[in-house]
Amino acid sequence: MPASQSPTNPADRPRLSDAQKKENHIRSEQKRREAIREGFDRLASIVPGMEGQGRSEAVVLEATVKYLREQIVERNRIIADAQARGVDTTGWELPDHTLSACEAQLKRAQEEEQQNGSRPKD
Repeated sequence: MPASQSPTNPADRPRLSDAQKKENHIRSEQKRREAIREGFDRLASIVPGMEGQGRSEAVVLEATVKYLREQIVERNRIIADAQARGVDTTGWELPDHTLSACEAQLKRAQEEEQQNGSRPKD
């Protein structure tokens, strides 16, 4: 069967109305927001001190960056201790950009929250 006669050919399907397009967009946006919410909920469940708190995304990111910093400091301490004991720690180091990427994400989230917080409500 030629592609032009295929029932899945986009030209053969009816066009969506503006209302249908709008509804599809709304559903897609709701799914996107839910995925983000679930991601922040997962972070909040992992990061100590975030359980059961009302929180903004910026607060969760800030706590996550703080927690990661603490973990990196502890990891570096363990590596230094291992090296002092003569253990070969080649390949144990984190890439330099790891923490700076977390800090950049935190800064963007804080700036966005400040912009959203200062915007007048409709």
